[in-house]
Amino acid sequence: MFIDRARIFVQSGRGGDGMSSFRHEKFVPKGGPNGGDGGQGGDVILEADSNVNTLVDFRFRRLFKAKPGGKGQGSNKYGRDAEDLIITVPLGTVIKDEASGKIMADLSRDGQQAVIAKGGRGGRGNWHFRTSANRTPTFAELGEPGEERWLRLELKVLADVGLLGYPSVGKSSILRQVSAAEPEVAAYHFTTLNPILGVVGLSDQRSFVMADIPGLIDGASEGVGLGHDFLRHIERTKILVHVLDVSGLEGRDPIEDYEKINAELVKYNEKLSHKKQIVAANKIDLLGNSDNLERLQAYMDTRDVELYPICAVNGTGMDALLERVWTLLTEYEEEPDEIDEEVVYKAVDKPDFEIKRDDDGAFVITGPRVERLVAMTNFDDDQSLRRFQRIWRYMELDKLLQEKGIQEGNTVRIYSKEFEYRK
Repeated sequence: MFIDRARIFVQSGRGGDGMSSFRHEKFVPKGGPNGGDGGQGGDVILEADSNVNTLVDFRFRRLFKAKPGGKGQGSNKYGRDAEDLIITVPLGTVIKDEASGKIMADLSRDGQQAVIAKGGRGGRGNWHFRTSANRTPTFAELGEPGEERWLRLELKVLADVGLLGYPSVGKSSILRQVSAAEPEVAAYHFTTLNPILGVVGLSDQRSFVMADIPGLIDGASEGVGLGHDFLRHIERTKILVHVLDVSGLEGRDPIEDYEKINAELVKYNEKLSHKKQIVAANKIDLLGNSDNLERLQAYMDTRDVELYPICAVNGTGMDALLERVWTLLTEYEEEPDEIDEEVVYKAVDKPDFEIKRDDDGAFVITGPRVERLVAMTNFDDDQSLRRFQRIWRYMELDKLLQEKGIQEGNTVRIYSKEFEYRK
């Protein structure tokens, strides 16, 4: 089953908690702190794999969680770092953050990886918090929480050549004729509902990959039918073979079809209109007395577009078409902006703190520094709590809250914790 869209939830591993411990040795009555740090939580990594061809596996499994880091131990022993969770996806997979809609990664090369959720940092053991004023700190940091997000995966097939055209113009017949692929061919529209790839073999061990893109209809660029699902598969192809039915048996005009399909390409993505395109005038065996082929040839001559009359059923004209496609592929030069970066989404820097008023009147403080502080503080330990209060004052959060109009007894919410404000 070919599945080219999926929605999954990923969560990186939490960092291991730091250890609070002290040396206990004979003849050392007052051993110092020796709690080790927690281990790093596992990252969630997506990796492109040429052996994977579809996103069907994500229909049955949508939740992916990396393991947490190990807890720190006494004698300054660090906790074990968790293994990264690697999720394999097909080449050509685009990963989007569902909440923001941003593209996080575009994986088009075998083995290409992208870290989608970074594992949490391990908490520091109490050994780190010894000072001249406090030689026996009893507290250690908790592990930093991992990241979590919903992702949308979209697969754009990777093919050298894409067969473009209305339904039932003969695209599937062409692919069956020139490759070992066996798309369904029948006398009704929309026989092909998913892209089908075939390897076209020429003489002298030459070959390229051709994709039968499902037929487009008017309004495809606005999502009519399965327009967007079809059109995005064209984006990665190098050459487009525009297949037209010149027989006229279904009352179609090939020139009108050509103009309408190209108009849909421009509406969807203007870059598609710049792709090299040649025309395959199919079903010449059914022309009869029609002058469609002559009219189409004259039309293409005025636009400097190459036209190749063919019959996909008996193979007439296919050799010339395929040889020209091969020549165009050898001459193809990738545009600099076509080259996909491993990760195209980079998080923008956010302000250290942001204070907003929630619907229930609570003051909500957000920001990576303060959220990390709250998440890694053990509020059950008195020394840890006092450290939190010192850092709170250092960050001047009281001043910021007062500027926002906070009053005695108001609720302050940070991360998953709630506090009651006292002056």
